[in-house]
Amino acid sequence: MNIFDAHFHIIDFNYPITENQGYVPPSYIVEDYQKETTNYNIVGGAIVSGSFQAFDQNYLINALEKMGSAFCGVTQLPFSVTDNDILDLHEKGVRALRFNVKRGGSEDLSKLDYFARRVFDLTGWHSELYIDAKDLPEIASTIASLPAISIDHLGLSEEGLPHLLQLVEKGVRVKATGFGRVSLDVENALTSIYAINPNALMFGTDLPSTRAKRPFAYSDIECIQQLFDTAAAERILFKNALNWYFK
Repeated sequence: MNIFDAHFHIIDFNYPITENQGYVPPSYIVEDYQKETTNYNIVGGAIVSGSFQAFDQNYLINALEKMGSAFCGVTQLPFSVTDNDILDLHEKGVRALRFNVKRGGSEDLSKLDYFARRVFDLTGWHSELYIDAKDLPEIASTIASLPAISIDHLGLSEEGLPHLLQLVEKGVRVKATGFGRVSLDVENALTSIYAINPNALMFGTDLPSTRAKRPFAYSDIECIQQLFDTAAAERILFKNALNWYFK
């Protein structure tokens, strides 16, 4: 089955790497990712900027050039970025704006409403939130009103799942990623989200799984294949994310 890897990181020390909360990630370049996923039938994906990359775009542009047109970028941008810079990044393959609430390194949530609308109106980008879903009630009304939003890593926590499901009902998408970093029942979260909106879940490896309790394993893919029928698994592993990023 084809896979669209909707969430992975490239960490290249030829470009700026910023310590985050006392943490510096290991190197993980394009060639490392390609070698590790050789047997996974990955036919496209999204390279996601991490907290430790802050607002650097050069690493991402370089990685996208190496990965090819089937891959796109998810970046962090300062509120002061110009329209021309956003359009230039779009030309180079960037397709989403990230707000890293959990780790920092991005703009803060006070800018979410205006900034998310701005990039959507300009380029059609959606915005992605790395946030513990237990904190969603504070911004739920804002998120529900925005044109295109996704939440990383199944919302991270069991406590947050009910809040996440309420937003899924309103069209928010969810990354089926980071199974080794969440504190929830993964199978229950997957089936609950899919039952509300079959288009919502988008699988990603989360490689190289920095700071996760356990790294990505092929069993994460098998979990989805065993939990869902073939058509549903194809949506989660491939079609949903492909349609979301390359609409």
